[in-house]
Amino acid sequence: MNTSKQISHWRVVAASVCGTSHIKNKQLCQDAHHWQVLPGNVLVAAAADGAGSASQGKVGAMVAVEAAIENLSIQEITRDSLSDDAIVQSLLHEALLAARKAVEDEAAACRKQPQDLATTLIITIATPDMAAAAQIGDGLAVVKDRKGNLVALTVPNNGEYINETTFLTSLDAIDTAQMRLWREAIVNVAALTDGLQMLALNMVVGEPHKPFFFPLFDFVENTEDRTVAKEQLVKFLNSERITQRTDDDLTLIIAAFNNT
Repeated sequence: MNTSKQISHWRVVAASVCGTSHIKNKQLCQDAHHWQVLPGNVLVAAAADGAGSASQGKVGAMVAVEAAIENLSIQEITRDSLSDDAIVQSLLHEALLAARKAVEDEAAACRKQPQDLATTLIITIATPDMAAAAQIGDGLAVVKDRKGNLVALTVPNNGEYINETTFLTSLDAIDTAQMRLWREAIVNVAALTDGLQMLALNMVVGEPHKPFFFPLFDFVENTEDRTVAKEQLVKFLNSERITQRTDDDLTLIIAAFNNT
């Protein structure tokens, strides 16, 4: 499929791959992602990382991203409605609530406890004029504006202790979710799970790492065939350059808005 022939000007490439430690232990990839381009060039995307300690973490991650995007897709979002900060916050809040309810319902259907489906969740909404994100747990949402600024909409939330994080099923998860809105001319958006944090974030200054993001943004901007592009992204995520730095599951969603 040649994405350059589509009406939508967003080009999106996304993948979730199994970490080397999970392959070694014959475990499933516990990451998941989902995205849609809605009418009016509104991009909605979600990424999730099922908790390693949760027996059904993979299911929780899949249910969460699908429920979040489905909730946003039925809201009749327009560029005009997104000009209201309160509406943007409400949309993100409702998507988080929908994701948690879906996880709780799935847990009940499987006769499990909600924490058995524990997962992180990042949700982003972007248009050529703005971007916003909500996040529970670790991971990262990043945008690049037309001025070349690379901005972290969210940052990893690791709790009080190293390797501790908040999950969608945690009691105060919705109330303590990170939420940020950036109103500039947006050209790129990215969301990733914690497996890529050490490569994507300059931990010293807490800022997105330009040498990581800029080549990826160039890549998605110039992609023509989405299937080939996804294969190339999977190959990149499985490359030694990445696997030498992390053995965790990896999810990366990258998007470029093309005015041509």
